[in-house]
Amino acid sequence: MQPGLRALALLAVVTSTIAASAAVSTPIIIGHRGAAGHRPEHTLAGYRLGAEMGADYIEPDLVSTKDGVLIARHENEIGSTTDAAAKFPDRKRIRTIDGVSITGWFSEDFTLAEIKTLRARERLEFRSRAWDGQYEVPTFDQVIQLAQQLGTELGRPIGVYPETKHPSYFREIGLPLEDRVLAALDRFGWNTATAPVFIQSFETNLREIRPKTPVKLIQLIERNVPTDDQLRTIRSYADGIGPNTRLVIPAAPDGTLLPPNDLVARAHAVGLLVHVWTLRSEPVFLSRSYNSDVAAEFRQFRDLGVDGIFTDFPDAGARALKEPLAGESRRVDAVPGRPQ
Repeated sequence: MQPGLRALALLAVVTSTIAASAAVSTPIIIGHRGAAGHRPEHTLAGYRLGAEMGADYIEPDLVSTKDGVLIARHENEIGSTTDAAAKFPDRKRIRTIDGVSITGWFSEDFTLAEIKTLRARERLEFRSRAWDGQYEVPTFDQVIQLAQQLGTELGRPIGVYPETKHPSYFREIGLPLEDRVLAALDRFGWNTATAPVFIQSFETNLREIRPKTPVKLIQLIERNVPTDDQLRTIRSYADGIGPNTRLVIPAAPDGTLLPPNDLVARAHAVGLLVHVWTLRSEPVFLSRSYNSDVAAEFRQFRDLGVDGIFTDFPDAGARALKEPLAGESRRVDAVPGRPQ
């Protein structure tokens, strides 16, 4: 047996042991920034494609414009994901965000009208640039409206999973995000306990949001596996955790996976959901322990009992975890390599 297959076999045994006492259900698929493996991230076309490929939720990262409108961008530095540098060369600035000095073009220096003149571009060099310059930057209102429209078109609920990006920074410059997020949900009737909405954040602002809304809240975690006491504290204000995948399945320095830990079981024991991030199908991201089997990664997290999976490739998640969806093969076959 090849080394990669041996490692995967060991992981499968450990996974089965952990999951044996609980019924395995299908995790929700969260289209990370839309269908970021196929279209420039945070575009209406990417969100639509993600839902059509099988995502249950679409994820907009939210930052603010100068005039206080929430837009969907991975960061408030928009030079790397739009043509802002070419269209507004004089707007280049240096900002200190979360203690890091960054040079670029920033959403808070542009009005919404100016943002709407920009067009999205692919952020990662190894992904297709075929769709650069085609899509505008959407507002959060547009994303919610699209999700509700897609729910009708596809005959199944499509939710939104917004993240407040750098909320402390935006509060410091007089453009707080939290109330604007809730106001947008109010406008579309989705600020309710039953709405298909999760709000996520790496910061502690979920504590501020909790008294203002019944929607589900997810505390993101990037480093350090939380203790039971920390999980109980999170449960006092949030409905779940969003850990980096490596906090559930650790890896050696060479990327080879180690046996999963018990974080999922411990989180569930205190009543927390677990939504892991981010599964990507490309070799640069996929651990060699999976021996190029993209579906194996999705299924391992399913078997560990996670409740949701963020992915740049909702099509891969749907193929691995769900029955084929109507129209899925047509859409997926049409994606690689060329614009439609």
